[in-house]
Amino acid sequence: MSKPYKKVFWAAGFGWMFDAMDVALLSFIMVALRQEWGLTGEAAGLLGTGNLVGMAIGAIAGGYLADRIGRKPVFLLTLVLFGLASFASAFATGFATMLLFRFLMGLGLGAELPVASTLVNEFAPPEKRGSTVVLLESFWAVGWIAAAVISYFIIPEYGWRVAVMIGALPVVYALFARRSIPESPQFQKQAEKIPVTTLLTSHRTETITLWVVWFAIAFSYYGMFLWMPSVLVDKGFTMIKSFQYVLIMTLAQLPGYFAAAYLVEKWGRKWTLATFLFMTGVMAFAFGQSSGTMELLVTGAFLSFFNLGAWGALYAYTPENYPTPLRATGSGMASGVGRIGSIIAPYLVGYYSSHHYSYTFIFSVFTAVLIVGAIVLLMYGRETKVLANSGPRTGQA
Repeated sequence: MSKPYKKVFWAAGFGWMFDAMDVALLSFIMVALRQEWGLTGEAAGLLGTGNLVGMAIGAIAGGYLADRIGRKPVFLLTLVLFGLASFASAFATGFATMLLFRFLMGLGLGAELPVASTLVNEFAPPEKRGSTVVLLESFWAVGWIAAAVISYFIIPEYGWRVAVMIGALPVVYALFARRSIPESPQFQKQAEKIPVTTLLTSHRTETITLWVVWFAIAFSYYGMFLWMPSVLVDKGFTMIKSFQYVLIMTLAQLPGYFAAAYLVEKWGRKWTLATFLFMTGVMAFAFGQSSGTMELLVTGAFLSFFNLGAWGALYAYTPENYPTPLRATGSGMASGVGRIGSIIAPYLVGYYSSHHYSYTFIFSVFTAVLIVGAIVLLMYGRETKVLANSGPRTGQA
């Protein structure tokens, strides 16, 4: 690995980890907030929705700006915004202020993720581009595991505010780690500016396919995992036990990423992503029907394995569908449209649970959406592995 590539990869990876840690903390503090502030399921779902509205706006804006002013400045500023809002949320006095801070956190996080994956994609060696971006995504699992550990040991003893303060570490990290990273060489070389409308003209099939797949995976992930601790509490486990079981399930995310990192180079991006999407749907249905402890743990672990592996493959696949002048914009737009699913899902789960719908029904909805996403990808998606491994892409794909 070249020195600039190592620097970019680790800077993006650790930022990704801290982002995941704070997003995951919301799923755990929702349990505490429902008890401390007396929130209904719908109100708790709105906290997740507020965060995801910010992510949708941030993804679109961040991707557009990265293609206009550069990857590096957007990459740096987004994490600072995210970290400051995260730290401020530890001092939230009620539902309204927490909702505002979660929205601001979403802006920073949503803008960072497509820019980070684009930047790493453009620095990675062509023959390892897919697996590299999947490995970048694996830092998300590390962040979730860290959040589960923090929640298990900190929240019951010291409260949710201390846990949130720990999640604000990205501010310090961003100031020291990201100032010295280089700008993408592909961005520096490209001079042409392609209109955003090209996404729905020359790249219409790729764009619509990506939007459907992003919607399916974001809808399922944020609906299932933001509510996972609450689902276990509703199934009769204590708060501490639910945190412990989610931690165990979360450990399966890392091998899911590693499997996807291997398969995107072995099978290709499209077939790996479609397989992991389909199996996530199968495991979602199985988890919704589970009742015994062992059954919940096993199906929950496989759900984590396949869902996070699908995320890794998706982040590797998305930028490769676009030429350099549109790469961050196309990735950001796909992420932003996908976030519509993530905005709807947490509130929908809260609504259904408040109205006493069974979790069998709720998780069947996730299964249906995931299967549709896999079918659309298989029918209309194109394989990008050969193109990606042919070297830098600066013009029309």
